[in-house]
Amino acid sequence: MNMKAFSSLVGLSAHTLRYYEKIGLLKNVQRNSSGHRVYTRKDVKWLEFVIRLKETAMPLEEILEYARLREQGSSTVLERQALLERHQQSLKAHIAQQQSHLSALEDKIDLYKDGKVR
Repeated sequence: MNMKAFSSLVGLSAHTLRYYEKIGLLKNVQRNSSGHRVYTRKDVKWLEFVIRLKETAMPLEEILEYARLREQGSSTVLERQALLERHQQSLKAHIAQQQSHLSALEDKIDLYKDGKVR
């Protein structure tokens, strides 16, 4: 698929896609005979995972580290797993903190509903 279709499918701008390619996050993008980028289903799956990491607040440097390890193949499986487990713990802590904030907000709203705040 071409850049426009790929950009639309993954929800990233063409500029972002070119940047990801430049920094090595999106590697080995195929080109057609005219030199235009041609993206594959494999590219879609990879970018969906990258976007998921980004949306869960994994720093770009860690995403790049994961990508570098992935590129090295099966010898880095344990390192990739450890990196993802660290992120998982960070994400769980963030969710717990947000849940605490939500609970406090709900308590405050209940005070308003009960007429205890004027």
